[in-house]
Amino acid sequence: MLSTHHQVFIEVAREKSFSKASDTLFISQPAISKHIKQLEEYYKIKLFDRKGIHIELTTAGKLLQQRVLQVKAIQEETEFDLSLLNHQSPGKGILKLGASTTIALYILPKVLSMFLRQYPQMEVTLLNRNSEIVLEALLNQEINLGIIEGREKLTNVVYQPFMNDRVIAVCSKKNSIAAKKKYALQEVTQMPIALRERGSGTLEALKYTLQKHKIGLNDLQVKARLGGTEALKNFLIESDCVGFLPQRSVTKELKHGELTEIHFDGLLIERSFYFIQRKGETSEMNKKLIQQARKVYNVKL
Repeated sequence: MLSTHHQVFIEVAREKSFSKASDTLFISQPAISKHIKQLEEYYKIKLFDRKGIHIELTTAGKLLQQRVLQVKAIQEETEFDLSLLNHQSPGKGILKLGASTTIALYILPKVLSMFLRQYPQMEVTLLNRNSEIVLEALLNQEINLGIIEGREKLTNVVYQPFMNDRVIAVCSKKNSIAAKKKYALQEVTQMPIALRERGSGTLEALKYTLQKHKIGLNDLQVKARLGGTEALKNFLIESDCVGFLPQRSVTKELKHGELTEIHFDGLLIERSFYFIQRKGETSEMNKKLIQQARKVYNVKL
C-alpha cells in the first residue's frame, strides 16, 4: 500500500501546486507541505524546486513520480485481481479510462453501464478528451486504458482494434447547400467549413482522406474551429457552414431534420477505434472492459 506521503506527492506532482493539491485532497496546505518535507527527509533529496508560487519536479522528483505511479497502477490492478478470487466479491477496484470524444459520448455509455452491472463494486473514472490528450494521459500513467481514433507509430504503446466508424459531411437543414445534397469533391473548397480542433481524431480522419484526393486543409474555406463534437454539431445547426462529424454523433439530428448529410463524389471517410495500453502491462481490469465492449457491439477479431 502506498503511504499517505506518497499519495500526497502524487497529487502535488500532478497539480504542480501545493494549494491545488490541498483543495483536491481536502487537506490543509501546511499539512501538504509537511508530507512533502517528510518525504524529502526520508529520501534525503529535494523533490521539488520552488520558484515563487510555482513548483517544478526535480530530476529526483520525476523519477519518484514515475515509480510511484507504477506502484499505484499495480496496487489498483492487484486489488481487482484478488477480489476476483473471492467468490463473494465480483471484482473491486478503480478503472481509470480515457476516451476520445466520439467514443466517450456515443459508444461508451452502454459499455460502462453493463460493465458496472457485472462488477458493481468497481469504480470507473473517465477522461473525455481528444485522441492526442488521451494518448498523452496514458503515457503519463494518468489512466489505465484508452480508446482513441487512429493509430500512432509508438513502440511503447500496444494498440488493439475495437471497431470502425464513418465521418460524414453535414450542414443545417436551413442551409442553402442542403438543397442539392450531392456535389463534386472539388466544390468542398468553395464552401464555408467548420472543423474540430487540433488533436481530434475526426479532424485527422478528414485530413488523411482529403490528402488522398490531393486536397489539404489549407485549401478549405475554414470559418470556425470548435473543440468537441457537441460544440461543432450545435454550431452547424445554427450556421451556414458545412462540417464533418462522426455518423454516430448526428443520428438524432438527421432523423429530426435539424441536419442534412451532404455527399461529395468519391469522398468516403472511415476511421478505426483502438484500445491502447502501455507496452508490457497486463491488467485483468483492462481485459474485462475490452471483452465487455466487444460483446456489446458484437465485435470479433
